[in-house]
Amino acid sequence: MSLPRRLAIIDVESTGAHPVRDRITEIAILRVEDGEVVARWESLVAPGQPIPPLIEQVTGISDAMVAGAPAFEAVADTVAALLEGCVFVAHSARFDFGFIKNAFTRIGREFDAPVLCTVKLSRALFPEHHRHGLDALIERHGLVCEARHRAMGDVEVLWQFVRQVEAGFAPEVLARAVERAMKAPALPPGLPEGMLEAVPDVPGLYLFHAAEEPPADGRREQPLFVGRAQSLRARVREHFAPNVRKGRDAELAAKVRRVEWIETAGELDTSLQELVLLRDLRPPFNRPQEPADGAFALRLLANRRRAPMHEAVPIAGTDPAGWAGLYGVFRNRREADNLLRELAMLYRLCPRRLGLEGGSGACSAHAARRCAGVCAGRESAAEHDARLAAALAGVGTKPWPWSGAVGVAEHHPASPFTRVHVFDRWCYLGSVADAGVARELATTAVRAFDADIWRIFSRWLAVPAHLQHILPLAGGEA
Repeated sequence: MSLPRRLAIIDVESTGAHPVRDRITEIAILRVEDGEVVARWESLVAPGQPIPPLIEQVTGISDAMVAGAPAFEAVADTVAALLEGCVFVAHSARFDFGFIKNAFTRIGREFDAPVLCTVKLSRALFPEHHRHGLDALIERHGLVCEARHRAMGDVEVLWQFVRQVEAGFAPEVLARAVERAMKAPALPPGLPEGMLEAVPDVPGLYLFHAAEEPPADGRREQPLFVGRAQSLRARVREHFAPNVRKGRDAELAAKVRRVEWIETAGELDTSLQELVLLRDLRPPFNRPQEPADGAFALRLLANRRRAPMHEAVPIAGTDPAGWAGLYGVFRNRREADNLLRELAMLYRLCPRRLGLEGGSGACSAHAARRCAGVCAGRESAAEHDARLAAALAGVGTKPWPWSGAVGVAEHHPASPFTRVHVFDRWCYLGSVADAGVARELATTAVRAFDADIWRIFSRWLAVPAHLQHILPLAGGEA
């Protein structure tokens, strides 16, 4: 026989996807020996915590349904007996295995078993297909599911799939596929079983923590690292790949004891929420953030004889509608000086008049013929400064392309969230759930410029396909 002699086909439903924080709400098990079902068992389980509305909507399991159900501790002996001596079979098996193992751990009992993942089995047997989720298997193989997202309904589907592939493949082919599907992944030493499998395949942010549990008092903790991804599952797993063996990445992977994640509506939503987390939490393994209130622009000082002939004007938190005669957006002096050096090279400007070089008389660039000579009396300050103003004209914020505020509607197919982000004159006014609330926000919120958000939104707008998501608000037209 190409399949293991004893199988325990299992499915768990839970209050969420986190194998440590969330709890089991339902378990179903089929025990199969030598190709025959010898035991069939299912039970609701009292999770000891509320079932979120979204989870109730998906599974149909409510708080009222589990109110009189036994706790896991009361069914633990039954579960252990049904699983004893069997290969643990489930779809995305490490997820279910993680919930069962952590449930036993919480009541002070050990649990372990060889694991056969039917997702991996499907990939091994049907490599020509890209989708191997349970819905894809049902559609592709004509399987019958009486109750999708209920534990026994999903277990029955897996039993149909197991019998179908056993009948459809030569024993040696199936045996090789089973061997591949039972190969245990390299588990990061500090993470609990099932943690990586619980991370969803959606866009969002992930937070690595050094503590196994969040603070009991509910306060916000500083994570080790905050990352972003279009696919959370794939990106998080990359951090723990076998080739991450040295340097700062390896140091980070070795410290992680818990993974949290935030699902987002799309790329812009991810960037905006990431900025807030990095500023508020300052994770030590992320690059330090520039102070949000340090942004400034340059104003040229007319008829100034002594260098520098410009001044820094703070713009953080101001309304761009009131800007006049300002050039550039800089987070620090280094950014401004680097731009001025570049413009000096391109337009033969004087480093000394720009405040980049001290001393008196002709500057060092004049001897190399890179300065037109305002420092040596070869051109007037007015001529020099007019050339600088022309060079700076295209630097900084572009004219706002719309006559008023706009919303950016985002919804990722794999995510349940829809967000409308509201902007006006490059200022971020907030994010809401629908366009109606967005219009109200556009008329009531106060514009306050943030250089980092301006950069995020400007980069996002640079992709032509993104313009189709712009929704004019407050009477503005594209």
